[in-house]
Amino acid sequence: MPAPLLQPGTATAADPAREPLITAEAAVLGYAEPVLGPLSFRLQAGEVLGVWGPNGAGKSTLLKAVAGTARVHAGALALGPGLSLAYQGQQPVRLAEMPFRGWEYLAYLDAHHAEPPKRLAGWLDGRIDRLSGGQFQLLSVWACLASGAGLVLLDEPSNNLDPDSMGVLTDLLRTREGHGGVLLVSHEWDFLERACDRR
Repeated sequence: MPAPLLQPGTATAADPAREPLITAEAAVLGYAEPVLGPLSFRLQAGEVLGVWGPNGAGKSTLLKAVAGTARVHAGALALGPGLSLAYQGQQPVRLAEMPFRGWEYLAYLDAHHAEPPKRLAGWLDGRIDRLSGGQFQLLSVWACLASGAGLVLLDEPSNNLDPDSMGVLTDLLRTREGHGGVLLVSHEWDFLERACDRR
């Protein structure tokens, strides 16, 4: 089994000419008590950075700390100035009845900064409460990527996806437009190897 990514105290290479989106220096993260760390890494604009670890290792805590809903107990975790965020949790919110169409969902989430890929276009005229769980997951990921946010946070985006849908997700991450960065966490090592610039 591969070793966990972003091991404690490990800094990743970065281009010093560009201001990083995220800089973590020996960051210890958690809630009332520490859960994860120390972690050291940088994420630059345009990168997809993947963090691997088994369930319960604290991967979601990392994303929540970046989003400001978990604590930094020690070290430092800094975001670039004025950085906007888009966040998708492990289970995108979908009510039993959501009688609006895919394109209305994207408009509501202000996800108009890039043209939807052809693979998703066929779902946009249908009601989102009639999409499969995997289709809705992919549409939700695309909403984050097309939001224009400077940093997209994705928590286990490959959950509940079949192999074909995993391929679509990888394509979305590898061919997205814009200059923002993506920080995603997953327990799927093979997915991270295919979808991420760095792991």
